[in-house]
Amino acid sequence: MEAAAEKLGTAGKIAKAFMHSPLTPLFIASALAAGLFSLINLPREEEPQIIVPMIDVFVGMPGATAREVEERVTKPMEKLLWEIPGVEYVYSTSSPGGALAIVRFTVGEDEEKAIVRLNQKMHANFDLIPPGATPPLVKPRSIDDVPILALTLHGKGYDDYRLRTLAAQVHDTIKQTPEVSAVTLLGGQRRQVKVTLDVTRLAGYGVAPGQVYQALVGSNRRLSAGKLAAADREFVMEAGDFLRTAGDVRGVVIAVANGKPVYVRDVALVEDGGEEPVQYVQYGTHDGFAPAVTIAVSKRKGTNAIEVAHHVESRVEALKGRVIPSDVEVSVTRNYGETAAEKSNELLYHMGIAVVSVSILIAITLGLREALIVFTAIPVTLALTLTVFYLYGYTLNRITLFALIFSIGILVDDAIVVVENVVRHRRLPGSEAKSLSQIAVEAVDEVGNPTILATLTVIASILPMAFVSGLMGPYMRPIPIGASAAMVFSLIVAFLVTPWAAVRLLGSGAQHGHGEGEDRFTKWYRVWMDKLIHVPVARWSFLVGVVVLLLGACSLIYVKFVQVKMLPFDNKSEFQVIVDMPEGTTLERTALVTRRLAEVVLKEPEVVNVQSYAGTASPFNFNGLVRHYYLRAGANVADLQVNLLGKEERKRQSHEIAKAVRVAIAPLAKELGANVKVAEVPPGPPVLQTLVAEV
Repeated sequence: MEAAAEKLGTAGKIAKAFMHSPLTPLFIASALAAGLFSLINLPREEEPQIIVPMIDVFVGMPGATAREVEERVTKPMEKLLWEIPGVEYVYSTSSPGGALAIVRFTVGEDEEKAIVRLNQKMHANFDLIPPGATPPLVKPRSIDDVPILALTLHGKGYDDYRLRTLAAQVHDTIKQTPEVSAVTLLGGQRRQVKVTLDVTRLAGYGVAPGQVYQALVGSNRRLSAGKLAAADREFVMEAGDFLRTAGDVRGVVIAVANGKPVYVRDVALVEDGGEEPVQYVQYGTHDGFAPAVTIAVSKRKGTNAIEVAHHVESRVEALKGRVIPSDVEVSVTRNYGETAAEKSNELLYHMGIAVVSVSILIAITLGLREALIVFTAIPVTLALTLTVFYLYGYTLNRITLFALIFSIGILVDDAIVVVENVVRHRRLPGSEAKSLSQIAVEAVDEVGNPTILATLTVIASILPMAFVSGLMGPYMRPIPIGASAAMVFSLIVAFLVTPWAAVRLLGSGAQHGHGEGEDRFTKWYRVWMDKLIHVPVARWSFLVGVVVLLLGACSLIYVKFVQVKMLPFDNKSEFQVIVDMPEGTTLERTALVTRRLAEVVLKEPEVVNVQSYAGTASPFNFNGLVRHYYLRAGANVADLQVNLLGKEERKRQSHEIAKAVRVAIAPLAKELGANVKVAEVPPGPPVLQTLVAEV
């Protein structure tokens, strides 16, 4: 026995050491516990976290033309930005009165360091700011800025002003949620006290409009007036107060005429209400359209999208009947927490199906007890892989879960090889004189080196994918990282857990003599392999058949029977319609065109509702973040946010619906002079456009 032990290789020694060790069940329990902990605590999101520092730099230059802004602001600023280490692209836009520079750093660049370097570069060159230009405004952007939840408030009898006032109160409550980073209001009219001057009355009192302005500014302030000590106490003195109501504005004295004060109410009409419309948001269903206000909620980095959405919805639900009237409806028009839960649960379900399917296949070919051994090894391997994801800082999203499902097909190989060889050794002549433990050690040792080599070969073929550059690199990196980790753990489990489980599950039943234990699959395999090896006609026919099948499979791409894509279309429940009207179009005209387009979109049976955003952008997604849709503003721009039935409630894919909508609205858009684009959420990392040329 000692001589045999000295001849054992690495795999055999590991199997022997842990065959009866109390550490083996402890290792299994610890791995499963760590995997369960990771599964519970891994943040769940729809898309992987991609660190691509994008920073917007705004510089204003009031009164300057686009050409002047380009020459005096944009070009000098671009030269400074290119001096910053790590900058990959700089995109700039010059317009009358200001410039915008979009700075994109290399994928994976440390976000905080990139922001610090850019700010230092800007501050160090403040002396180069031309006269009339404002200091640069730096706004970093990241994937966490994408709203995960959108709540749209609407109700019959409520106008834009009342909805905005109501939404502002809801905004304050949502902002108190610890995991929330930003809350944005879209639509409605802010409160504004409007002063409309009467030219005739101004002339009658001899008052200039500038005097009214100066009087209002002077009255709308509160200043410190020192301190007063009295009765052993000190009091802080303040003078003046802010104007709070229309009555306060009406009572402001602006001048003295004929020995009497002239008030604002004497020369102007003062109204307390909504501001002049700068945007129109409407919520449309098959029953009609109504004014609306959307509340977009973004989460903090590293938090669970499912939990954040749930907490926010709970807070809003508590406001109903107290702050939110019963006749105001709150519609959830985006919930990435819900979609993240659906995707993760669906993928976890399919991963469970894959595990059970593999185990059933092994039970059919090897036996029930052998299948139980493999069924024990798979969860341990997956649990350890989930732990790696947790320690590596990944989130539980469709890419990481796909990596686990992809790994199942290859991680069971090591366990199957070991189990099959243990079964084979039990059936060899002379096995009756050996214990099952000794048989298991010899079986593991025999296939140990080939198994190690095969595992390393698979890792070597997958791991280079982790070094892909660009946005696709970090997006797809969980696949090679997860699959490689799963292969390493499957090898460890095959040498530690599989022999331990084989000794306990296979038992010490009767061994078989030579040839008695072969099943029909093995006999069938021997017959056919004997022909392929020894009969030249069969051998060459087989090789020719393989070559023909290979060429036939490749030709499917050439004849376009099979289309080649990097990633398949994702069946989302939303898409956008981007509307651009000619320059100079009024906001009201843009809103009318957008509504007519929305009415056409609602004719599709799968469309649940449509939100139209005229003069502003809809809540942006990851695609809109990269394309900077959130900067869309003005009287001639609009968005349609289209929400569909759940994918289980419709037969058509979202891509098919989007194509149908594109065809349906094209004639109307041409008639109304609108330029429309249907923007779907891409299945992978977004790009600026389908084709981008740099000159």
